[in-house]
Amino acid sequence: MSALPLRRSTRLASAARVLTAGKAARNSVKHTEDTEAAAIDSPRPAKRARKAKTRTQVKVASEDSGKKLVDDVEDEVPKPKRVRPKAVLVEPVPTDFAPRAVNAWKIGPHVSGAGGVENTIVNAAAVGANAFAVFVKSQRKWVSSPLTSESIASFKSRMKAFGYSPSHILPHGSYLINLGNPDEEKREKSYQCFLDDLKRCEELGLHLYNFHPGSSVGRATTEESLSFIAECINRAHEETKAVVIILENMAGAGSVVGSHFSELGEIIKQVENKSRVGVCLDTCHTFAAGYDIRTKDGWNDTMTEFEREIGPQYLRGMHINDSKAALGSKKDRHQNIGLGELGLTTFAHILSDPRTKDIPLILETPAFDTTTTPGGDVWRKEIEVLNRFSTLAKEKDADLEGWTAEIAAVVKKASVATDAKGRKVSTGKRKTRKRNAKKLEEGEEEEDSEDEESV
Repeated sequence: MSALPLRRSTRLASAARVLTAGKAARNSVKHTEDTEAAAIDSPRPAKRARKAKTRTQVKVASEDSGKKLVDDVEDEVPKPKRVRPKAVLVEPVPTDFAPRAVNAWKIGPHVSGAGGVENTIVNAAAVGANAFAVFVKSQRKWVSSPLTSESIASFKSRMKAFGYSPSHILPHGSYLINLGNPDEEKREKSYQCFLDDLKRCEELGLHLYNFHPGSSVGRATTEESLSFIAECINRAHEETKAVVIILENMAGAGSVVGSHFSELGEIIKQVENKSRVGVCLDTCHTFAAGYDIRTKDGWNDTMTEFEREIGPQYLRGMHINDSKAALGSKKDRHQNIGLGELGLTTFAHILSDPRTKDIPLILETPAFDTTTTPGGDVWRKEIEVLNRFSTLAKEKDADLEGWTAEIAAVVKKASVATDAKGRKVSTGKRKTRKRNAKKLEEGEEEEDSEDEESV
């Protein structure tokens, strides 16, 4: 069937639409040309120029009218990326910090290794430390990323540049480790974590490694747990070269072993290579376990028992902490120097005793984060006060009351410090310290308390 002829009015309307479309297209082209010419005569501001677009005219055939219309097609030009120059890192040097005291008693804190283990050296120098402790990996993970060759090289280079001796650095083992666990599978898991710590110490060129002996978890006798620990140490000696394994005395909570000197002595008796084993004496743990070291006579009596049960040659380091808990409480609650149950007098006779010379004396006191070094202000003052004891002709010359007040003032200031928004900077707890035991794997320690049920 042939198409019916369109009515005259319909043909006129269609023609009008075609003419209108053509006129609109021509006007669009003219507007585009005028706009581009204006842009040449009056360029846009530099900021808007970044958003300029290149317009390309493309001819498109119109199927409806048979006329050729021109449309604008915009080709976006991608905005160039701005590359910011990298900040130039300046390697810290000893002259960036105040000179450290020259002292036969090597005092310093357990410093942060955030950003790389090499940063521990800078953090120690910033507070005037002559010794320090460090975690060589995360203390809350069974497996951690290996140390990078860059970190190892930087650590060794800074050790040399800042004049720190490897024998005055006391790395602390993972809190997960329990070599006294009677469960063979769990003990093996702990051993592998323990061995990894030791190998990291060797990579860094460190001589000592301190750890918590462990716990029977209530499923073995104390004697059995002590034997398990000694077996693991003997095995580790076979798989490593030279690091000395340091047993830390404990406060005695629950089924934790190592709070009595006789228990540490028994472990050492079963260790074959006795040149690679030693003891770290924690003042807070010692006091909590029932050894009264507050007087000079009490300290000497304690050391007499230590030498009888263990041997004087095995004292390879100390943790210098005051105690929040009472004598014999079996509670591991660290307090700032002079502000706890021990008092500053205790540290006066400890830091004038020749037996504590030339070994790492590590502060594990409550720390308060500052804008620079975690715990910086508090530790700096504690180190300064403790260093004074070695310069005294007589212990009675110490201004114990005045020095205690100095520490208390710094602790008070740090504990109430707030940031720009008025929020408290720190509660005194460190991120590197132990958290709630119930939230950690198989009984990690509570804050400042012992691993009774670690794996």
